[in-house]
Amino acid sequence: MNLLPKSCQEFGSVDYWEKFFQQRGRRAFEWYGSYLELCGVLHKYIKPREKVLVIGCGNSELSEQLYDVGYQDIVNIDISEVVIKQMKERNASRRPQMSFLKMDMTQMEFPDASFQVVLDKGTLDAVLTDEEEKTLHQVDRMLAEVGRVLQVGGRYLCISLAQAHILKKAVGHFSREGWMVRVHQVANSQDQVLEAEPRFSLPVFAFIMTKFRPVPGSALQIFELCAQEQGKPVRLESAERLAEAVRERQQYAWLCSQLYRKAGLGSVSLDLCDGDTGEPRYTLHVVDSPTVKPSRDNHFAIFIIPQGRETEWLFGMEEGRKQLAASAGFRRLITVALHRGQRYEGMDSIQAELSARVMELAPAGMPAQQQVPFLSVGGDIGVRTVQHQDCSPLSGSYVVEDVQGDDKHYFRRLIFLSNRNVVQSEARLLKDVSHRAQKKRKKDRKKQRPADAPEDLPTAPGQSIDKSYLCCEHHKAMIAGLALLRNPELLLARPRYNAVMFDVDSKDPTLGMSCPPPAFVDQPFLQKVKSILTPEGVFILNLVCRDLGLKDSVLTGLKAVFPLLYVRRIEGEVNEILFCQLHPEQKVATPELLEMAQALEQTLRKPGKGWDDTYILSDMLKTVKIV
Repeated sequence: MNLLPKSCQEFGSVDYWEKFFQQRGRRAFEWYGSYLELCGVLHKYIKPREKVLVIGCGNSELSEQLYDVGYQDIVNIDISEVVIKQMKERNASRRPQMSFLKMDMTQMEFPDASFQVVLDKGTLDAVLTDEEEKTLHQVDRMLAEVGRVLQVGGRYLCISLAQAHILKKAVGHFSREGWMVRVHQVANSQDQVLEAEPRFSLPVFAFIMTKFRPVPGSALQIFELCAQEQGKPVRLESAERLAEAVRERQQYAWLCSQLYRKAGLGSVSLDLCDGDTGEPRYTLHVVDSPTVKPSRDNHFAIFIIPQGRETEWLFGMEEGRKQLAASAGFRRLITVALHRGQRYEGMDSIQAELSARVMELAPAGMPAQQQVPFLSVGGDIGVRTVQHQDCSPLSGSYVVEDVQGDDKHYFRRLIFLSNRNVVQSEARLLKDVSHRAQKKRKKDRKKQRPADAPEDLPTAPGQSIDKSYLCCEHHKAMIAGLALLRNPELLLARPRYNAVMFDVDSKDPTLGMSCPPPAFVDQPFLQKVKSILTPEGVFILNLVCRDLGLKDSVLTGLKAVFPLLYVRRIEGEVNEILFCQLHPEQKVATPELLEMAQALEQTLRKPGKGWDDTYILSDMLKTVKIV
């Protein structure tokens, strides 16, 4: 039996609905959800003693169920004589105070201000099928009648999918009338995450239009959005911003629906924002591992990235997250990055805040009541302290922050917020080990820690910089290249002339070379570099170039000025460190180069000076080759 209309315009036809209810019989037809799914928002906006008009009631059980829980002053109207007769027969004895009337909602017969609530479940959506003039005129008459029969302070409560043209019409009409406009999300396609077949890819909304007494000369317009059933409304500045916010919720629901139905959608990321401020609070990446064999306990997990570590390759790059997901052994892993400028109480509070949201992203096939594990590194959320933030006229907003690494060391980082996942500059902070600082820290710990808690608080950083620390592998390789000076004592005597180093990134992302900017490898510029080097000096360049043709051109230009060229490629990165010298006869074999690197390290390791023991200079040069 086919109950669908031949065209969407038939939804507004009396004949179509007469035929529909004749063919369907007495089985209830529910648009956009049952009473159980909608009762939260209905009870929020309708009081039991209020007089309610239900327009386009059909044979839905909604009015009956409202009546049974105490809402007994309900009038139902519909244009179908068939369905009104059915509903009268069904309710005559069990619900004597509830009435059903055949009536056209565009020409209602009630006196003005007869009702405190007009309830519409899908009727506006059924009528407003397009934006043709005839349709819009019919909808204008319908909404005008809704406004006429409502008392001041009354509410038009419309359950809708909030498609763009419907939202635009409803919001535009009532805001021009001076009513308060609120859009409240009441159901989501993933609210029943474990359903075999979610019914809608679009979420269901309620429009709550509250009638205000007209104020002559007033242009006040109120637009609000409730994104959660029990959430606080957020005031928005315009109808356009309200439409945009609704569209974002619809896109999110569609994404949840797609993630539920199938895995392996590719790179999926989204921001979860603070409900009060609208500021991003969490960034989520969804990572599927199709090679993981399914079992009862490995369907789904959440990984909280400690603050300050979101820039690491394992967490900040797609390939790194894939490796993390594979090693974790779950079919789907969601990584969660915590935003700077937001306050987090700890892992337990984050878990409580995220539990409902992340379940909307769960894959199909997960057992009912499955506990979803929250994972992290070391079980904590890390430490991040913003020391300074400002705006540069050249690079935009930036922040200087101290973060704690996985080895409990603290690092001071410069981040340009235009590219917040890239550390522009990093220094390691020395621990404050003075006797006074130790005594104060011990005293503070005793104050803060319960008597039975272990003494494992991290050591706070001092303000001194560890000058021996190099944060990147390519920086270590660049320093190791100074071994080519043969006599490392020259480095300490005249550093301006014996070595020149370039590690400068390009600000133009359209180029095939992101480091250095092209001007730094032009022939005139390279000739200037040559002019300031001593004959035995070395020019060291960090080259990041994915365009093979462009890279060959750069190497050719370098060799034209510096005939002796060594290269050290960084494993797992695009970086290549080039060591450039002026005289080919200075070429050294690998064994000799390693001995020179050992001599350089001995020279740099001066008594009383800091030194980073996590690497050995000679190891940095084992894979060096001559270009």
